[in-house]
Amino acid sequence: MDSILVTGNGALSGEIPIAGAKNTCLKLMCAALLTEDPLTLTNVPRLSDVTTLSTLLESLGCEVALLQNGHAMVLSAAEIKSRVAHYDIVRKLRASFNVLGPLIGRCGEAVVSLPGGCAIGARKVDLHLDALEKMGAEIELKEGYVHAAAPRGLRGARIDFPFVSVGATENTLCAAVLAKGTTVIRNAAREPDTVALAECLQAMGAQIDGAGTGEIVVDGVDQLHGTTHRVIADRIELGTYMIAPAIAGGSVELIGGERRLVGALADKLEEAGIEVGDTSRGLTVRRGNAPVKAVDVATAPFPGFPTDLQAQMMALMCTAEGTSVLEETIFENRFMHAPELIRMGAEIDVHGGHATVTGVERLKGAPVMATDLRASVSLILAGLAAEGETVVSRVYHLDRGYERLEEKLRGCGALVERVEAA
Repeated sequence: MDSILVTGNGALSGEIPIAGAKNTCLKLMCAALLTEDPLTLTNVPRLSDVTTLSTLLESLGCEVALLQNGHAMVLSAAEIKSRVAHYDIVRKLRASFNVLGPLIGRCGEAVVSLPGGCAIGARKVDLHLDALEKMGAEIELKEGYVHAAAPRGLRGARIDFPFVSVGATENTLCAAVLAKGTTVIRNAAREPDTVALAECLQAMGAQIDGAGTGEIVVDGVDQLHGTTHRVIADRIELGTYMIAPAIAGGSVELIGGERRLVGALADKLEEAGIEVGDTSRGLTVRRGNAPVKAVDVATAPFPGFPTDLQAQMMALMCTAEGTSVLEETIFENRFMHAPELIRMGAEIDVHGGHATVTGVERLKGAPVMATDLRASVSLILAGLAAEGETVVSRVYHLDRGYERLEEKLRGCGALVERVEAA
C-alpha cells in the first residue's frame, strides 16, 4: 500500500492549476442516463472515483469513451441494459447512489445498493427516498438494496427537505426533469456543484428555475438531448491548495480559481492574516512574516464553510497563534484526523461536534494514517509545516479526490513524494 513522504521545507512559491470538480463531474456522469444521446464532458479530473463511476455506468449499459488524455469523456446511454446498481461497485463510492434518480426518471424502475464511501458519518438516504415517494415511486428496501418502481412514470410534487442535502437535491432534480408536471424542491442545496448540474440539464433541454437558491422549480419534459458541458473548477481542491501556502508560508497562484467558489474559506484566511487576491488567471494566496491568527470555524451548507475543508483548516490552526474552535455540523464523525495530528504534536481536544485547537510553535514529523479523503490531505498539509519527515499511509483515499497532488506541490518547492509499497 502506497504512502506519501513529506519533509518540511519552508515557504512555497509558484502556481498550481486547479482540476475539474470531482463532485460536479460525478453527478454530471449520472445525468448521462437521462438521454439516449451522447453527453460530452470536458475538464474531467483523472481520479479513481471517476473510474469507479464509469465502471458502474458501463454495467448499466452506458458506453464511456475517454478523450484528451482522459480530460474529456463521452457517455452514451442509448440503451439501458440493466437497472441494477450492484453493491460491489456502489459500496466504493457514495455518489454512485445518484444513478437512482436518472434510472427511475427514464426507465420507471431501479434497484440500487445502499451507498458506501468515506466512513465519516451515517449520511442516510431517507431524504432521497422520501422525495421519490412523493413523486409517485414505490420504494422497498430489501437485503441492502433500494427497489424503486414508478410503472406509470413519476409526477411532479412539492418536496420540502427538513435540512439541506446536496445528494438528495441532485437525485430529486434528475428524477424531476422527466416527470409529468411541476416539481418544487424547497430547502434545496445551493452548492456550485448543484448549480452546475442544473445548468447541464438545462443545456440538455430540461426546464429548471431557481438553481443556486433555496427553491428550485422543475417543469418536466418528455425527453432530453445530448450536449457538451465543461466541468467547473474543484472548489475543495482549490481550498486545499489555498491552505498550503497559509500553513507553509510563501505565495501561490491558483490557476482557474474563483473566490465565489470558496468565499467562506477566503474570508476565514483573511481573518487569520493571510492575503487572498484575484489575478487574471485565478487567485493568489500569500502568507507574510506575521504568525497565523487562530480563528473559529463552523461548517455549514454552501455558502457557508465547507465540511470538506474542515480537516485542512484544522491542520492550519494547529500552528496558529492562540486557540480556535472548529464546529462540525454536517457529519457527526469527521474529526478522525485529530488523533493523527496529535501524533505530530498538535494540541487538540475533541468533544462531540467541537474541536478546540491550541496552536503550537512547530509540529513534528511522524508516521500517520489517513482515515478518509480530506483527512489524508490535511496530514500532508500538516507535514509541510512540520519539522522532519511525515509519512502518511493509506493514501488510496487521496487518489479518490486529488489529481497529481505530489507533482503540483513539488512544483511550488515542497518536498513531497509517493513511496510505492514493496
